[in-house]
Amino acid sequence: MPTFAAIDIGSNSCRLAIASVQQHRLKTLVEDREVTRLGESVFETGVISPEAMANTIKALKRFQKEVQAQVVDKVRVVATSAVREARNSEAFRAWVKSATGWTVEVISGLEEGRLIHLGVATHEPGAQGRCLLIDLGGGSCEVTVSDHGRIQQMVSLPLGAVRLQSEFLRVDPPGKEDIARLRKFIDRELGRAQRKLGQPKVGLVIATSGTAAAVAEASNSLEMGLEKRRNARAVIGKSAARKTAVKRIKILAAETGAVRKLADRLLKLNNEQRAAVAGIGPRRSEIISGGAQVFASLLERMHLKGFRYSRLGLRDGVLAQMLADADVRTSAHRTMEAERWEGVLEVCRRYGVDPRKVEPEREHSVQLFDQLQAVHQLPPEYRLWLQAAAMMQEVGKYMNHQGHNRHTQYIIAHSEIFGFSPVQRAIVAAIARYMGKSRPEPMERPMRYVPVEEHAHVERAVVLLRLAEALNQDRATAAVRVRTRVYPKRVVLELIPARGGAELEQWSLKKEAPYFREVFQRELLIEVA
Repeated sequence: MPTFAAIDIGSNSCRLAIASVQQHRLKTLVEDREVTRLGESVFETGVISPEAMANTIKALKRFQKEVQAQVVDKVRVVATSAVREARNSEAFRAWVKSATGWTVEVISGLEEGRLIHLGVATHEPGAQGRCLLIDLGGGSCEVTVSDHGRIQQMVSLPLGAVRLQSEFLRVDPPGKEDIARLRKFIDRELGRAQRKLGQPKVGLVIATSGTAAAVAEASNSLEMGLEKRRNARAVIGKSAARKTAVKRIKILAAETGAVRKLADRLLKLNNEQRAAVAGIGPRRSEIISGGAQVFASLLERMHLKGFRYSRLGLRDGVLAQMLADADVRTSAHRTMEAERWEGVLEVCRRYGVDPRKVEPEREHSVQLFDQLQAVHQLPPEYRLWLQAAAMMQEVGKYMNHQGHNRHTQYIIAHSEIFGFSPVQRAIVAAIARYMGKSRPEPMERPMRYVPVEEHAHVERAVVLLRLAEALNQDRATAAVRVRTRVYPKRVVLELIPARGGAELEQWSLKKEAPYFREVFQRELLIEVA
């Protein structure tokens, strides 16, 4: 069975998770983490410092040894807020490529939230109901409202722990003016979130990330009496690290009142005093203050009773996505497909495309893909890419009917579509782009963002979508039905006319016959039943 590795290059730390697929489920083999503070210099100067780069590369090389030891079949490396914002992110990605051979995929805040949600919804007990997810990382904070494993609303806020420490809490302990600025900034960003999320009615609040674990443990420890605290330490173990302690506690949760008390107390302590608080430790103490304020303010503002900590995170979502892509029988695959399709429909709605009007073209594209597999020999994932392009190919008309195919390509490539990576969006955008007279050329701008090895696949998909478009010329009548027959040197499309005949569709399909012959080396014949 295949083995996957997911690497999360975060603003505060790098994380590795390796898992094997066993009976359509993931079994974790290795987990590792190293604090690198990649975002610390980014949030101060706008660039990743050479020291932070070197520390991260060192961690990644160590991860690479573990990946090689486990004989991993596929590795996916994602980077978040710090690399998104750094002016020298290209140099950092090139260094990673040179040192490890890995390509770093920079994901957006919303895609980060989607992947975290996928990991939590797949594995966390209770996350299948209506719940709120909070992931407070080093550079950003993603807040997601989920209902039965489906994302309802999501916001990504610049409220990461490292970012807040760098921008507002440079003096230790901070002064009153710095604290006031911090609280004002948090309040402004949470107000933006509330305008989108409202007052979510949820039965469970789940928080992920190391900051959430530290806040939960520390707020609980402060609520205990001295004797209770001593007993708790005896159970967990005096010399155990906080990470080990978290694993031993079945449910780690915190109430809103306790989180507020902790957050306000931390602002009065210096770093050494914060490190001495049970559950925080020396590394987390450097960045905990701002993160604790975010948790306290968010819980209060949305009238939430508290949160439950989950050790799941971005890496788990990446692994779940890799499993879903490889095994269609998993629940993660069904969740991912639903999210992707909802993302496509959202783009259609946003740019005034009625999904019902383009549905016949989508159906024809699927039919042609399925019945002409021996001809096009496209990878299975192109079935979805083709459908997505069919649904969204008219979004460019929102900008201008003239030359709308160019606008369509730009909109798809630069839109946030859940479940589609930048490369996948580039592929869908390129398929939708070439519905006019032009054809895909390697040096044209739309094709530059498509990997070279996918160019031939895109061209074949373009031909199929052109045929589907040709089959839907007269939308005032019912769609024409089609039957296909495949021979060694020719393909026959037999049209079954609906009301109004099929003359226009026949003419349109014949226009595509030369391009079909050029790409597939077969004649395309059109017959009318």
